Amino acid sequence: MIVVTRLNDSRFAINPDLIERIHSNPDTTLVMVDGAKYIVTESMDEVVERIAAYRARVLALAYEPQPAQRGNGRPLGLVSAADDAGPDDDIGDTGNTVPLRPRRK
Repeated sequence: MIVVTRLNDSRFAINPDLIERIHSNPDTTLVMVDGAKYIVTESMDEVVERIAAYRARVLALAYEPQPAQRGNGRPLGLVSAADDAGPDDDIGDTGNTVPLRPRRK
């Protein structure tokens, strides 16, 4: 989320992934994918810079996750299929799959 300021000086956070267009004549207007429009005091360049910084932060967090703790003491993180497999699991083995059956009508 990025924080922007309305014309009445109230601040709010907005999801930059839902911004469709940004207009700046003369006020900066954010047009959302659902058609909602927000007029903000920041310039178009400032909004674009905040979006770029937000996305860079998301990517940085994805590549260097912080060790958040769960209830069982294991850190949260990305799990590969090999890490998730137990000692009896054979990755790629299709012999243990359950066959599909048609739905009941």
